[in-house]
Amino acid sequence: MFDESRDAGPTTKPIARMLARVRIEALYVHPVKSCAGIRLPSAQLDARGIRWDRRWMVVDADGRFITQREEPRLALAKTCLGRDGLRLESPGIGSVDVPYEPAAGSERVTVRVWDDDCEAVRIGGAAREWLSALLGIEASLVFMPDETVRPVDSAYASAGSRVGFADAFPLLIVGRASFDDLAARVAEPLVIERFRPNLVVEGSAPYAEDGWQRIRAGEIEIDLVKPCSRCAITTVDPATGATGHEPLRTLATYRKVGSKVMFGMNAIHAAPGALAEGDPIEVVR
Repeated sequence: MFDESRDAGPTTKPIARMLARVRIEALYVHPVKSCAGIRLPSAQLDARGIRWDRRWMVVDADGRFITQREEPRLALAKTCLGRDGLRLESPGIGSVDVPYEPAAGSERVTVRVWDDDCEAVRIGGAAREWLSALLGIEASLVFMPDETVRPVDSAYASAGSRVGFADAFPLLIVGRASFDDLAARVAEPLVIERFRPNLVVEGSAPYAEDGWQRIRAGEIEIDLVKPCSRCAITTVDPATGATGHEPLRTLATYRKVGSKVMFGMNAIHAAPGALAEGDPIEVVR
């Protein structure tokens, strides 16, 4: 069973030696909540996390968020961050371009993500038609403008911490060795993108991240504040949109706490800055 203990070891020095070759293996940004992510060689972190991460979201006619939990076909919506804006594309549907800055006078709407109501800008026209064609239901795209502040739960964050349309936290960290351990237990092939991480860390022992409280990635300090409880999105094949039972079924056999299955760590960065693949990871505590 998963141990939620935060004990990082007897002293700092042994950890520092053990983690001498731990580094960032991969960085991911997910511009549209629940659509496909993008692997980045480097990334800039702003107040909400990796720049453009979950700044857009798909909503229904009532302004409530839609995810792969309800519409697994969102996995087929590929995203690209170009010079002038976001591109969405999917086989059979074609593509649609969305500018980074919504047009002046765009409709402001209140949308809901979990229990949070946020002011957003509705992206209508071609984007709405494209999403409705992909999903077969009435759906539209919304954007979180700079002036909208969605605070992180104060039980885990200091005043001023904010997040975009991610479920609750600016960053999600997954250990490569943890994923490899899980993949070895599951009969079918898995890709780490099922877990929608922002940082993949290599060189540490399986599930070592469970015990980390603060790390330094490159020059940025990051607090690992809460294990991530996993949902049915992990059972959606990112390549096909097909759903199944894995890896949740296997995770539940050894990573269950109460009624929740834990994998990866939710995290909050201390300040904006830059990260890149290969940056060293140091455990601060």
